[in-house]
Amino acid sequence: MRHFLLLCFCCLTALIGAQDSHNITVKIEGYDQPFLSIANNVMDKQYVVDTAWLNKAGEYVFASDTSALPKGIYLVVLAPKNDYFQMVIGDDPDQKFRLETTTAKLNAVKTKSSLENELFYDYFAFLDAQGQKAGPDRDLLQDSTLADADRDVILDRLDALNSEVDAHQADILKEHPKSFVAAVIRVNQPNSPPAFDALPEAERMPAQLDWLRAHYFDPIDLSDDRLLRTPFLFSRINYYVDKLFIQHPDTLATAIDYVLGQMKPESDMFKYYVVHFTNQASSSKIIGMDALYVHMVDNYYNAGKAYWADQEQIDKMVSDANKSRPLLIGKQAPNMTMNRRDGTPVDLYEVDAKYTILYFWQFDCGSCKKSTPIMKEFYAKWKDKGVEIFSICTKQGEIDKCWDYIDETEIGDWLHATDRYMRFYKDYDIKSTPTIFVLDENKEIVFKRLAAEQLDELLTALEEQKQLETTEKSAGKR
Repeated sequence: MRHFLLLCFCCLTALIGAQDSHNITVKIEGYDQPFLSIANNVMDKQYVVDTAWLNKAGEYVFASDTSALPKGIYLVVLAPKNDYFQMVIGDDPDQKFRLETTTAKLNAVKTKSSLENELFYDYFAFLDAQGQKAGPDRDLLQDSTLADADRDVILDRLDALNSEVDAHQADILKEHPKSFVAAVIRVNQPNSPPAFDALPEAERMPAQLDWLRAHYFDPIDLSDDRLLRTPFLFSRINYYVDKLFIQHPDTLATAIDYVLGQMKPESDMFKYYVVHFTNQASSSKIIGMDALYVHMVDNYYNAGKAYWADQEQIDKMVSDANKSRPLLIGKQAPNMTMNRRDGTPVDLYEVDAKYTILYFWQFDCGSCKKSTPIMKEFYAKWKDKGVEIFSICTKQGEIDKCWDYIDETEIGDWLHATDRYMRFYKDYDIKSTPTIFVLDENKEIVFKRLAAEQLDELLTALEEQKQLETTEKSAGKR
């Protein structure tokens, strides 16, 4: 069963197209429920946008004299099981047409006064017929005892059916190049990279990846706002960003900027995908992805491109980005001038260590108590390898209890620092404990907001990477 979300009226008003009315009559033989709904695809979800009630003629009429439906692929949804068939709102002269079908064969839809839907239904009826022809042969191919000669004959028949599909698609693209169904065909056409047989085998896969990154959207017109409300574009775009690029904020920013750059800046498509990528960066569990959020805020919201956002929302996002900016991986950590237990001053920047672990904790924090023995074990292993723990109990108002906990757990060999003004809360955007930052010898942030049990593995990997780089440099010099 499919579930559909209700789209609030305020969102609908932003989606009104150039036309200012619609009138769609639907008759379904064998269906007599009191209402019928239509939903549209927006990215990876479906939203109910209108409901019509059964009239005396046994029909359902979706109508408005003041607004048109945004262009896209819609679902006509039957109660109570959410069975559905599709229709399109495309480039017909108006949005006044009629659809007829039966519950016995829901997808066998007949249409009047809509060339876009006529082309759409004819195309998918053709694909369905080809699929039925291919079905028996596909079943035969599952037989493991099939002789090679017989298998070749079957494959030849399937290739012939595929060729017929290719030819049919070519005819539609030639005769109706601007139709919605032509756009659907283009989006779903395969776009495979060359084999690059002339290259050494080790270089072929990287060459194919580079080709895909450069040509992935060749068949897809991202300035075509109709594609926003289709069930397939979202997965195509997500594949490009998530699968063809390393999941690093700088790399992803380049990929996202390219995608958004292909869209019309005042379009719904641009709006929805800017919001999507911004939300995705904001909620990402990947450490360091806040850099991508800062990029989105700087380059789209604060740059005046988010035409849908009010100033209060933009100001809040800019404020959040500014809090994250000094703490991005690769930035030099904010300095802290604090005091030791005996009152002597200590500067974070004056700590001479290959790695400095900033550890923000509380004596009555359950997670901190679990982390303490892990941190002790980690420090015992790494303290002679140039690692220092710069420890801050965030409950400065109860500092005596902090020192009691330090004594009880025997972690006094760490560097413990205090600041009664608690400026670290703002400087390091401390929202919970424990919070851990890893700094290199220059006090640049290498990693942040990780769990105590990840420290040993991380530093081991960092040291191995440094050793590899040293070996490669030495080999290059020779």
